[in-house]
Amino acid sequence: MGEKKRKDRNNFNFIFNKRNYKIMLVGLAIIAFGFILMSGGGSDDPSIFSADIYSFRRIRVAPTLVLLGLGLQVYAILSTK
Repeated sequence: MGEKKRKDRNNFNFIFNKRNYKIMLVGLAIIAFGFILMSGGGSDDPSIFSADIYSFRRIRVAPTLVLLGLGLQVYAILSTK
């Protein structure tokens, strides 16, 4: 009886498999890249306005990449295979 409990205790299974972790890492990299694209565009002098903050890259591309990465994270968590 005691030996069976020890064997059951040693039988440890991970919740996610290798594929899930790979998808999570890709999603994390896409999120990080999106935040990198969002950064910058400011001015060194606070009294001078810089219109670079409203560029297409910062307004459209970067948030889209962040949302895509978050979607991949959700997919990686919910996928079973």
